[in-house]
Amino acid sequence: MPALVVVGAQWGDEGKGKATDQLGSQVDYVVKFNGGNNAGHTVVIDGEKYALHLLPSGILSPGVTPVIGNGVVIDIEVLYQELDALESRGVDTSKLLISGSAHVIPSYNRAMDKVTERFLGKRRIGTTGRGIGPTYSDKINRVGIRVWDLFDEKILRAKVEGALEQKNHLLVKVYNRREVLVEEIVQELLALAERLRPMVHDTALVLNKALDEGKTVLFEGGQATMLDIDHGTYPFVTSSNATSGGVCTGSGVGPTRINRVIGVIKAYTTRVGEGPFPTELFDEMGIHLQKTGGEFGVTTGRARRCGWYDAVVARYASRVNGLTDLVLTKLDVLTGIEEIPVCVAYDVDGVRYDEMPTDQSAYHHAKPIYEYFPGWTEDIYGVQKFEDLPKNAQAYVLALEGISGCRISSIGTGPGREHTIVRHELVD
Repeated sequence: MPALVVVGAQWGDEGKGKATDQLGSQVDYVVKFNGGNNAGHTVVIDGEKYALHLLPSGILSPGVTPVIGNGVVIDIEVLYQELDALESRGVDTSKLLISGSAHVIPSYNRAMDKVTERFLGKRRIGTTGRGIGPTYSDKINRVGIRVWDLFDEKILRAKVEGALEQKNHLLVKVYNRREVLVEEIVQELLALAERLRPMVHDTALVLNKALDEGKTVLFEGGQATMLDIDHGTYPFVTSSNATSGGVCTGSGVGPTRINRVIGVIKAYTTRVGEGPFPTELFDEMGIHLQKTGGEFGVTTGRARRCGWYDAVVARYASRVNGLTDLVLTKLDVLTGIEEIPVCVAYDVDGVRYDEMPTDQSAYHHAKPIYEYFPGWTEDIYGVQKFEDLPKNAQAYVLALEGISGCRISSIGTGPGREHTIVRHELVD
């Protein structure tokens, strides 16, 4: 009954999709438990690139049942677009299961997201504008719309009326936008319901039964540790729990059932959107990492901010997630760099911090303290054995393992599932 968790150990875009895809042949279910279409996973299979936003990466693995859990917020139109795009490329999507308790992103929440960001000006968070935050807010305020509600017009209408009662005051009186009509939203959502109906299940029950039967279930996190609503760089975070603790609330599977927690981490660091980033580079090296690593957002196309590996972040992610393994990605991007800095601690106004500052203000003022490691010039693209790496590349990986608080079990040397070094098996 192995239950595995894959989470991002930085600010997202670490390669979680590839890690999940690597495990696809060894698992029976892949579950998305948080977030929405505000994150993107890129998976390369036989040279073919697939960009996923809302669907679990496991949908690309034959024999795997993909699941969207109750902790996810769903833009149904985006869901259909992704399904249609995959089906047009010959991918079987018929096994997809969706929790009836997952919340739906109505069009008025996309509008709220965009106007709120504009209204914040310099204080903006850097959201994707997909309506994720407002939908999670509705969930907490108990005015949200669940998938089940789409199949009962009377309940749906009552919920839309309740949500718009307040939102229309904000849209009209504060943001100078037009009032949203209840009937318009009800009809929009009803039109989407019938195609969805056969996909909707009590997914918590399905997953627990699968574990009882000895099946392997993989939980795939959206976003990452440093974007977690509780444990990230608040307020520049996402609206859900992207750490391993979110698995239980976002899927209905208890913590005693989880066997392994796998963190995915780049050989350097990137971030999209606003917020502090101690190792960020503003020079030619930052541009080099961005271009060589193809660091542009899957969902938004925004250029990712780039910086050196941050071991303080890695140790923090290891601690709050209870990581058992790290998957190190994009090691090949560092080829050709003469000397590679690694942040081992922070300097905050003259005080050394070896662990993450809990004070938001302190973290904003954190400056990296670096140790330097010799680089390598040999081409490592596609290398599949650790001993075939150049000695300096091996030493770099072992140094990261020693200061990150967790063993490095897998190393990415390219974008494809075959461009991988396996040091320790991730599925027992």
